[in-house]
Amino acid sequence: MRGFMRIAVLEETQAQADFVCRTLSAAGHTCHAFDDGRALVGQLRSQPFDLLVLDRHTPGLSGDEVLHWIRQNLTERLPVLFMTRANDAAHRDIDADDHLVKPVSAAALLARVGMLLRGAFHREPMAGKEVFGEYEFEPGAKRVHVRGNAVTLTHKEFELALLLFKHLSRPLSRSHILDAIWKQAAAIPSRTMDTHVSMLRSKLGLRPENGYRLMPIYGYGYRLERIEKGEA
Repeated sequence: MRGFMRIAVLEETQAQADFVCRTLSAAGHTCHAFDDGRALVGQLRSQPFDLLVLDRHTPGLSGDEVLHWIRQNLTERLPVLFMTRANDAAHRDIDADDHLVKPVSAAALLARVGMLLRGAFHREPMAGKEVFGEYEFEPGAKRVHVRGNAVTLTHKEFELALLLFKHLSRPLSRSHILDAIWKQAAAIPSRTMDTHVSMLRSKLGLRPENGYRLMPIYGYGYRLERIEKGEA
């Protein structure tokens, strides 16, 4: 499991949202709070998260409705933790991965989040490869092979390449890439990210003639997409 995770929190009360984000941030995670279900779904359309903490009673879309949308629309199984009121304890959504009844202690919250993340991101030693067509990544060794040939990448280049492939065809904002790869180092020059993207395009052959296109999205970020070979 990676030590650094991006977690979204949907919570009706500001005080509770602050408590959850403060607890998760102290454990090294990046926390994004939402008080409206529609706003969270809008973010999920373009920005990936590693785990969601949902409250059932929220404006716009309820936690239940957000969970239903996730299971219907996201291809990856996203771990979801529900935090419910005591009088809702009997109503447990079977699509959620776990439930906690409020009030919740920091220790209990971290224990459940840690358990869900370990289950979602654990890889058996023999299954420790991420394969995307002709691209084979070994996260533990930070190695990548393209059509069977080893390609030398720096640590940051490897992490960025894997992030892009894991979210193929989905736009990634510059802020999300900074969070995931440079660990909140928002002060890095904008050109640093552009240089890493350019190096990946060259080293991994991410060009239309090879069936991929790594393209900038003006004013937003980048998207890696699979295309027909030779498509302009």
